Amino acid sequence: MNLRKAAVLLLLVTVISPIVLYTGMLSNYLTSSSASSRNDFIVEEEASSFTFGGDVRPLNILPQESSANPKEPLGIVYSENSTESVAANASDDSANDNARKTRQLTEDSLEHQATVSSSLASSVGHSQTVDENPIKQVTSTELKAQHGGEELNKPQSTGETEIRTIQTDAIKETTTTSSERSHSASGHVETTVKQHSSRSRGRNGAREQMDVQTDKQKEQTVLPDARVCQLKDQLIRGRVYLSLSATRNSPHFIRELRLRMKEVQRVLGEATKDSELPRNALEKLKSMEQTLAKGKQIQDDCAAVVKKLRAMIHSTEEQLRAHKKQTLFLTHLTAKTIPKGLHCLPLRLSTEYFMLNSSQQQFPGQDKLEDSRLYHYALFSDNVLAAAVVVNSTIYHAKDNSKHVFHIVTDRLNYAAMRMWFLANPAGNATIQVQNVEEFSWLNSSYSPVLKQLGSPSMIDYYFKTRRAESDSNLKFRNPKYLSIMNHLRFYLPEIFPKLNKVLFLDDDIVVQKDLTKLWSLNLKGKVIGVVETCGESFHRFDRYLNFSNPLISEKFDPRACGWAFGMNIVDLDEWKRQNITEVYHSWQNLNQDRQLWKLGTLPPGLITFWNRTYALDRSWHVLGLGYNTNVSQKEIDRAAVVHYNGNLKPWLEIGIPKYRSYWAKFVDYDQMYLRECNINP
Repeated sequence: MNLRKAAVLLLLVTVISPIVLYTGMLSNYLTSSSASSRNDFIVEEEASSFTFGGDVRPLNILPQESSANPKEPLGIVYSENSTESVAANASDDSANDNARKTRQLTEDSLEHQATVSSSLASSVGHSQTVDENPIKQVTSTELKAQHGGEELNKPQSTGETEIRTIQTDAIKETTTTSSERSHSASGHVETTVKQHSSRSRGRNGAREQMDVQTDKQKEQTVLPDARVCQLKDQLIRGRVYLSLSATRNSPHFIRELRLRMKEVQRVLGEATKDSELPRNALEKLKSMEQTLAKGKQIQDDCAAVVKKLRAMIHSTEEQLRAHKKQTLFLTHLTAKTIPKGLHCLPLRLSTEYFMLNSSQQQFPGQDKLEDSRLYHYALFSDNVLAAAVVVNSTIYHAKDNSKHVFHIVTDRLNYAAMRMWFLANPAGNATIQVQNVEEFSWLNSSYSPVLKQLGSPSMIDYYFKTRRAESDSNLKFRNPKYLSIMNHLRFYLPEIFPKLNKVLFLDDDIVVQKDLTKLWSLNLKGKVIGVVETCGESFHRFDRYLNFSNPLISEKFDPRACGWAFGMNIVDLDEWKRQNITEVYHSWQNLNQDRQLWKLGTLPPGLITFWNRTYALDRSWHVLGLGYNTNVSQKEIDRAAVVHYNGNLKPWLEIGIPKYRSYWAKFVDYDQMYLRECNINP
């Protein structure tokens, strides 16, 4: 019995008494902890210290390492409300106690922070230490790991806020002197924490934005068909190495390079897009790049490579100039030749015409030829098909084609063919007249200075000698069309149509798209001819066509005056006769006998003859350039009354601009018997 009592007493002393004692201390700890939470911070459950007897001591039983799966990333969070409450409610008694707690927790936190920072730094590959900026390392790393680089904008729990603020205070204590550990330093710490936090967020955001921009730039810089460009560049580099002395001394390299270049040329072929390259293109590109790398090792003198590239550029420019000259010459040659089909057509038509009797060779409605109340057109052409398109397009858009009369003048060679075409293909109810220029007895060299000049030995020598012309370098002035009187008949309209008041002159390379009857009702206000001015560009001004170094030209005309175009011109024949325009034309032709005032052609003498005698029409009446300019506005073409194929690229030639040919071709009946027999196809 005594032994049992002794055992119970021993049990009370060794077991029960520590429990009671520890319970009392625990209640004191909870009381002080709750008071501290009202003043400043709350330590999370995994805190590695406890309070004993008013002192903060480490809890050595718990490990001093971070949890394997922290609930939130370690970082700096600035809690403005909690800081203000500490500054407002903290008393002198609690300040000393909190200072002791803070110092102890700071030491533990520094050890904890050093462990986490070192482990993270080693995993990422950085060699930075905790002293440099451990908070920035941990924050940026864990933010990217857990939140994909996004910033944490939401407030965190009070426990997390406390531990992060304690860490900040610890870093501050390690970089300041002991005198700065007073209560008054808390405001500066908070400011530093706020600045550092905002700076970290700004740097992270800027870095993310730069990454996104870099990715976009990389996507944009990937050019389409880049592989084709690389292959072409490799060929150029290969040619450079083939011509350098250092690489030529290596026969093995030269043999390999030529083989690679043949492979690249075979792969490249006519491809202009990456999609057109064969499957082995990438393999050949890599092989060629390896060979070029060998050449770079052999020849590493950049100056020699640059010198060779400059020589290649110069040679290429010379070849380009030569090809341009050759292209220009061949274009003019093609424009001067007659296609096989257009040569066949007048022969076939002439044969049919001479098989008709005299009554069948006459046109109906010949009583309308001198009726000034009707709409009269003047057309001078030796091209049967071109004249047919002009008449067909005009009749197609006329409201009442019975009031339209077409006066066609051609040469002796095409006279029968022109008559046969319009006899076989009547132009609706319109009246057709075909005349032979050889029958104009009044038009002779004694009356017309231009006829006298065209028959002069100097002109014949200029056009028909095999040697190159000495005076004129412009090939267009050597076109034989300038030898034809057909080109100058426009200056003799009153003599050709003596009983008419107004006439509309049309070139044979135009297409009519609207009704033209309103032109006869225009009041020209005392002017002789209605024209569309073409001074929108520098080469359409007077100094482009006339020789202003000659005083006869410079004293009478303005070099910057607007030019205009033949092709669609309404002419007041009564005013022409009143101002004696034909005599003005003759006087200027006599002055230009040696071609010192202008070169050949009809526009320069037209500009001089009708100086201050032109009436400006709206530009929509006449749109030019379809025979040489590929950039004529589609809007201008659609609203134009007449489109003009002036230039060498006529729509009936194969060199004509394809996108403009349809405006002309739709007025040609390719199913017509004579066109089929001569193989004239669209």
